[in-house]
Amino acid sequence: MEPGRRDSLALLTDLYQFTMAYGYWRAGRQREPAEFELFFRRCPFRGGFALSAGLGECLAFLRAFRLREPEIEYLQSVLPSTVEKAFFDYLRTVDASEVTVSSVPEGSIVFATVPLLQVKGPLLVVQILETTLLCLVSYASLVATNAARFRMLAGPDKKLLEFGLRRAQGPDGGLSASKYSYIGGFDGTSDVLAGKLYGVPVRGTVAHSYIMSFSSLAEVQPRTLKPLDGDEPVDFLPLAESWLRRVCQTLRVPHDRVNHGELAAFVSYAIAFPHNFQGLVDTYSVMGSGIPNFCAVALALNQLGYRTIGIRVDSGDLGKQAREIRQVLRICSADFQVPWFATIPIAVSNDISERNLEELMQEGNEIDMIGIGTNLVTCPLQPSLDCVYKLVKVNGCPKLKLTEDEEKMTIPGSKVVYRLSDATGLAFMDLMALEEEPPPRAGQEVAVCLLGRSEEARRVTPTAVEILHRTYFKDGQVCQALPSLLEIKSHAHASLSLLSPAHKRLQDPEPYQVAVTEKLHFLLSDLRRSSR
Repeated sequence: MEPGRRDSLALLTDLYQFTMAYGYWRAGRQREPAEFELFFRRCPFRGGFALSAGLGECLAFLRAFRLREPEIEYLQSVLPSTVEKAFFDYLRTVDASEVTVSSVPEGSIVFATVPLLQVKGPLLVVQILETTLLCLVSYASLVATNAARFRMLAGPDKKLLEFGLRRAQGPDGGLSASKYSYIGGFDGTSDVLAGKLYGVPVRGTVAHSYIMSFSSLAEVQPRTLKPLDGDEPVDFLPLAESWLRRVCQTLRVPHDRVNHGELAAFVSYAIAFPHNFQGLVDTYSVMGSGIPNFCAVALALNQLGYRTIGIRVDSGDLGKQAREIRQVLRICSADFQVPWFATIPIAVSNDISERNLEELMQEGNEIDMIGIGTNLVTCPLQPSLDCVYKLVKVNGCPKLKLTEDEEKMTIPGSKVVYRLSDATGLAFMDLMALEEEPPPRAGQEVAVCLLGRSEEARRVTPTAVEILHRTYFKDGQVCQALPSLLEIKSHAHASLSLLSPAHKRLQDPEPYQVAVTEKLHFLLSDLRRSSR
């Protein structure tokens, strides 16, 4: 979300937050100390993990949170006329100055039922915050996780670019996708505003419309280009034409079948951007026109001292075409004695999904860069992370949501979450303990009860123990130095590296263990019995 819009989010919530707030106020309970936890019940995309994202936006929202006069007037117009005027006077005093928020560092791997955020403060205030915090965290974490899955499929060396703005769910969805896919492992975006607002690297060259807009070589204006190390401009068009004849002869492509409008587009763009020329080669025929025209212009640029930055294909069998293009580049490299020509980067795009990216990676492809749009930003395999925000303690009393659906039961009480690692340095368990319990220690045995299993407590011995949450917001202020987006991206990469490959499998991953201490297990059992 754009920074300038954070101060208008106080009403970005559900009406029932304010009806509940009035109920608390009428009962004199508005200042009772309360604690909520924000978490998700299932890992997205049937995977084994998620990446936590959106914390920075949450903190910006909390700092600015206040109900100003226009918001108060609107609430008076939509709440029942029986709501007392004094309640609205009270709302004028409400802010987040007594709220404390603890969170996992942004970009951390997280698992089902483990809190992403722990929110403490006056009951009325922390209740009102629910919907906005869910909105800021859910999609951010979902798209960051989706991006991480694409990155794992592509491997560490392929360049991944987010091209999804035109397919996103509105401007905010597009901006969020650009920002959080970068955290998840993408290298850049086509979204110019995301570059300006967040510092995400922006990339882009031409679309088919640019190529199609040219019909003949007569449309090339201007025609001259200065050599990289020279002063006198060269008429670039006949230079490219002479190279085209040589390329067609080498590739045995009929010169009269090459589209001259396409050549004009390539020449015009190369003159405009001699350092950044990339050819989109599938407007007409890839091998019959696009590649010969590209090679001719790229070799003409090389003669003047410039290097092209790549080729893009946006249709057809991408893996097959990339292999064929690479072979042509190698032939031209050898025949025209231009060694770097064989390694010109090949970029592909065309509604790429997890499934066909996996197929591309299995083909021994020659692809260097991949643009992904719709299947990244819309998260079609799972359009919502389904985060929830649940009360776990009020006025000193642990609270439990008891339901026939075991998955929807909550874990009561104020908790500390520890991440336990083994001798290889890999995390193997997240352990939730009551706040007052002594922490587990590295090298010492601890009794744990796995969530979702009825078996007796087991004992584990961690090699390393890490407290998962840090306090980020207190007394109305952010109380931790916040990392840059690039630092969050690096943390996400490091966090994923500490997870076993078995837990990172994209299909049928081994479930990561989440457990509670015996004391918390006993509290949970007691509350279950007393609530029935």
